[in-house]
Amino acid sequence: MNFFRTVVLGLGLLPLVAVSEYSIAQEVTFHKDIEPILQRSCQGCHRVGGAGPMPLVTYDEVAPFAGLIEYKTSIRDRAGAMPPWYMEKNIGIQDYKGDLSLTDEELAKISDWARSGTLKGDVSDAPEALVFDDSLKWKAGEPDLIVVMNDVTKLAGTPDWWGEIDSRPIGLDEDRWVKSVEVIEVNDVDSQLSTETSTVVGGAFIFHHMIWSTASINENGARVNDSPIPWPVHEVGRNADIFDEDAGRLLKAGSYIVSDSVHLHSNGRDTTGHLEIGFRFHEKGYKPKYQNVLIGLGNGVDISVSGNQRNQELHAYTVLKDHTKIVSFEPHLHAPGERMCLEAIWGYTIETLSCVGYDHNWVRGYPYADHAAPLLPKGTILHIVGYMNNTDTNPNVPDPRNWQGSGNRSVTNMFIDLGIRVKLSDDQFLQAMEDRRQDLNLGPNDHVIGCPLCLAPLVAPIADSNSIESLNTINK
Repeated sequence: MNFFRTVVLGLGLLPLVAVSEYSIAQEVTFHKDIEPILQRSCQGCHRVGGAGPMPLVTYDEVAPFAGLIEYKTSIRDRAGAMPPWYMEKNIGIQDYKGDLSLTDEELAKISDWARSGTLKGDVSDAPEALVFDDSLKWKAGEPDLIVVMNDVTKLAGTPDWWGEIDSRPIGLDEDRWVKSVEVIEVNDVDSQLSTETSTVVGGAFIFHHMIWSTASINENGARVNDSPIPWPVHEVGRNADIFDEDAGRLLKAGSYIVSDSVHLHSNGRDTTGHLEIGFRFHEKGYKPKYQNVLIGLGNGVDISVSGNQRNQELHAYTVLKDHTKIVSFEPHLHAPGERMCLEAIWGYTIETLSCVGYDHNWVRGYPYADHAAPLLPKGTILHIVGYMNNTDTNPNVPDPRNWQGSGNRSVTNMFIDLGIRVKLSDDQFLQAMEDRRQDLNLGPNDHVIGCPLCLAPLVAPIADSNSIESLNTINK
């Protein structure tokens, strides 16, 4: 599928071997150069009480791990990289919410510091120390409502388990619109312990995923079939879901959290844990402008991954039936998954929107910045390409000799984009493109990745600006 493809290349990524070729004008020291990087992208997890296996706050804590930090950050957008943000910087859209990734200059500083004696520097150059409140475990902000699911226990060395967990009432007596939802696992694993299971999928967790919805339940305890409202899938290591500001998700009064697809795996220890779901609400009286839409983009039929081969491709397509705003891109693969790209095909244009490395230990959603979220006209073909590495170079694959097909287990495969999308009416689509032109101060010679019609009124003025049909004629 490399024929006939147009990609938009950025200026960001140089080969890793080239990082050391940067010229750092002044000597790199911990307090002046390295500590600010750690504060922004590392210390949220790597601190006492955090999820990381070692604190990276003081000089004495960081210096012994300088070589490891250089190595883990240099991996950048592949499994094992730290921080766990795998967006490739040389292709597609580059503006995302919650982006913890490091720049080329920051990578160069880390490398120079690690290789030049880990200089401490002048403490007067240090940024003010961060203060963490470990009572606040929610990355998206303190929830307005928290629903606690039931405890489960997974024993060391036992096989994976799939099934249902108990339904839980949400405890609302009025409908509310939700601006974000976050699911976290709370268990009795000591995150500071370094064990031989740390490289196993979800080594600190037992919940691999939960597919869930909210629904009404009748007097017999059975869910009412016509009432379920789906919510984003929880996956191990996943970040919070921030919905489009103009497209909240409805949480209905009197409903329950229900799930009939929970996947548990052993992490090498006897572990008891549960999931907690935190909802943040819009103000009362909020009315969504856009409607959420579920778009099935995946392939569970043609998955065939041969043993001892890498760069094996999987493909899936769907045609947009409505004008669509892509709020986030979320690749979901399994252990052999190494990378996924999202393309938009419109007329004669084939444009790469995003390419993301994949790590089955850290399943990430990538929310686009408001000014960068793709605005795609109906009729656009969305195309995902998955790249599978079933060799001994992939630490998540236990036995690369095995052929793999579709299935629920981590050693079998899924191939899905679980990203969030909303649909727009003709008028909303035209207005969203006009807002984009104004926000970015676009001219006729600019290019906008992910908005094939944004520049149409600038390069080919149309007679009736209120008619989407007139925009469509430009591409005929």
